[in-house]
Formats: sequence, structure tokens, C-alpha cells
Amino acid sequence: MIPEKVQKVLAANNLTALEFEEGSTPTAVKAAARIGTGVAQIAKSILLKGKNGSFYLAVIEGDARISSSGAKKITGTKVRMATPEETLKATGFNPGGVCPFGVEGIKIFLDKGLQKYETIYPAAGTDSSGVPVSFDKLLAVTGGIPCNIIKDKEQD
Repeated sequence: MIPEKVQKVLAANNLTALEFEEGSTPTAVKAAARIGTGVAQIAKSILLKGKNGSFYLAVIEGDARISSSGAKKITGTKVRMATPEETLKATGFNPGGVCPFGVEGIKIFLDKGLQKYETIYPAAGTDSSGVPVSFDKLLAVTGGIPCNIIKDKEQD
């Protein structure tokens, strides 16, 4: 079941979540298989916690990894991945269902690499959902900040 705060944001922006059986889309690979798209088009949301105590939400390609130096450059502080407990407390979402919809008081960074896809699929607050949306629409809906925060895929 899509959380009410997410449903409100989606409805207000004429977006519709794809819903699947519970637990079927907790990772980018599983979400891509279930939705029928490439892993990179899954817009995975990762909560970061800065040394300054602030949280930041990075939305990146499903097959990408966050660059520590890139994250520090855009946040102004050293960051680490938030724990599952911190993630739930800060966003209201469990890992596997974290999404950029209905998140309050957390800066959202959208990696520019997502721009190359006509449609990307962030979660809708559950580990069994995806929202087909364009990069520009996601940017407008979330108030996100476009940035470069991923590691170069060729270096991995």
C-alpha cells in the first residue's frame, strides 16, 4: 500500500504508481525486472547522513554508486549511508522503498545521469512500487537539485 503522504504528492502532480506484490522491488535489479526496464532507469533513492548531522537524499541511476568526493562537494560535508533505522526515522520509509516523494526537511539531489532516459522509475514509498516519470517532472515535483554525485561507471 502506497503511503498516504506519497499518494497525495502523486495525485497532486498527475503521477500514478505501479504497484506489485509486496517485497518484489526492494533493489534496482529486482525493480527493473518487475517493471520491465533497464536497471539504470530505476531511480534509486539513497539517504546520506552528513558529519554535520544533516540528512541528504541522493537519487541516482539504479546501476550507479555514489562518489564520496562528489557527495562531499555538493553537501559541503563528509557523508555516509544512513542506517536502516535512521532512514526510517528521517524519511518514514524503509530501505527498499525510500523515495523522493513526501520527504520533508531533507535536501534532495538528483543525479544528472538520469536525464538521458525518457522515463525513470523511483519507488513510491514501498518495496513493491515504481513511478514512471521524466527527470524534469521529478525535479519539479521534488524541488530536487540536479548534480553529479555518482562514481564513473567505467572505473568500477
